[in-house]
Amino acid sequence: MNTLVLRENHDGMTVLTLNRPDKLNALSKELIECLEEHVDAIARETKSIGLVVLRGAGGNFSAGHDMSEVLAQIKAHAKPHHYVEVIDKVANLPQPVISAVEGHCSTGALELALAGDLIVAAESAQFCDAYARWGLTPIWGLSLRLPHRIGTAKAAEMMFTCRSYSGREAHDMHLVNFCYPDAEFERGLAALTADILANSWYSNQVDKRALLESDRLTLHDAHALNLFKNEGLAPDALQRVTKFFKGSKA
Repeated sequence: MNTLVLRENHDGMTVLTLNRPDKLNALSKELIECLEEHVDAIARETKSIGLVVLRGAGGNFSAGHDMSEVLAQIKAHAKPHHYVEVIDKVANLPQPVISAVEGHCSTGALELALAGDLIVAAESAQFCDAYARWGLTPIWGLSLRLPHRIGTAKAAEMMFTCRSYSGREAHDMHLVNFCYPDAEFERGLAALTADILANSWYSNQVDKRALLESDRLTLHDAHALNLFKNEGLAPDALQRVTKFFKGSKA
């Protein structure tokens, strides 16, 4: 496996780092293939990995699709739909996924960031959908995930104007769940990951599956899913409830 995406494990959390800092972590075919290998492995590690953080090296999430590849694909009339398959794999990981955004998060990179269940940003982060600037169209899921997250009107604004939005502006429009001052970004991200990892990983995975499978269903149809006909207990439920009662008597 090459080093275009680095993987580090920390006490049940995996951090995947896009690692082309000299190119602002632009998304290339080789980088996406490396990301796919890591994601496929993590999907099988539900008992040892409870949370995934996706970020970029060198103070930038990603500047988007490598423009040299885009040019080659335009000339070849290529349709790079294999990228969307990998982005979907990120979105459908059993574990919660946090997209941690610093610096640039543009166009194709925004598509990737939107695959996260939560997005956190530094105040100086810059979010942009610049597809229309280059005469391109979103084919990796942005046209679905962006309006789902921030509403059709605001998504139209981002898509039609190609303007950049700061981390604070992205938070105000509900694109970002948490926005931290640059100097506090690592501390804020660490506190958030600690909160998530402290809860039952099994419950988090069931919750995520419920959110994905019931999306856009009516309440009636959602309750018909077999997903909701489970025993309702995580393997560590007894341990957690017992600990609660011991603590309340202390």
